[in-house]
Amino acid sequence: MLTVHHLRQSQSERIVWLCEELELDYTLRCYERDPVTRLAPPEYKGLHPMGTAPVITDDALTLGESGAIVDYLCARHGAGRLVVGADDPAYADFLYWSHFANGALQPVMGRNMILARLALAADNAIVRSTRARLDLALGHLDERLAVVPLLAGDGLTTADIMTVFSLTTMRMFYPVDLAPFPHIGAYLQRIGARNAYRRAMAKSDPGMTPLLA
Repeated sequence: MLTVHHLRQSQSERIVWLCEELELDYTLRCYERDPVTRLAPPEYKGLHPMGTAPVITDDALTLGESGAIVDYLCARHGAGRLVVGADDPAYADFLYWSHFANGALQPVMGRNMILARLALAADNAIVRSTRARLDLALGHLDERLAVVPLLAGDGLTTADIMTVFSLTTMRMFYPVDLAPFPHIGAYLQRIGARNAYRRAMAKSDPGMTPLLA
C-alpha cells in the first residue's frame, strides 16, 4: 500500500499532486508543523533518517527526497505518464528543467530566505549577490515559459511538478514578487486550472490558498 506522508506547507505537496495526476490509489497522512518553530513534529522526523519532507512508504519501502520519489512513482506506477523518453526531441529540456527545480531554483530561494531572517543590510554584498542569483533563475525560467506553455513543451511532466512548489508555497516562507516575470505568472494560472492540482492542494493543505500570482 502506498502512503504519502505530507508535512503541511512543504515540498511533499509535489508528491500528492503527482499521485493525483497519475490517479494512483494512495493513502494521505498529514502532519502539522510546530506552531512556534514551523518545523516538522517528532513523528514526522522519525519516518526517515534525514527527517525531512517528503517521505513515502510503499509496502516495506520507505523513501525520501522529492526527485527520488517522483522518479520511483513514475517508474513503478506511472505507466510512462508525465515523463519524456530518451528518443523524444524534448528529452533534454525535460531533464534540464526537472533538475533545475531542486538544483538551482529551490536552493537559491532557501538561501535568500535565510539571509532575510538574518536582517542584514540591504546593501550587504552577500545579500545583493544572492538576490541577483534568484532574479537570474527566475528570469531564466520566465524566458523558457515565454515560448512553451509547460516546461518540457506542450504537456505536463514531472519537471512542472518539481518546479511549482518553489514558485508558490515556498513564497509563504520567503515572499517574492513575481510581477516582473509575467510568463511565470501565466504559467501558474495554467497550473492552477488543472483539476489534479486543485484536488491535491485541497487534500494536502485545506484552507490554504495557493500563491498562483
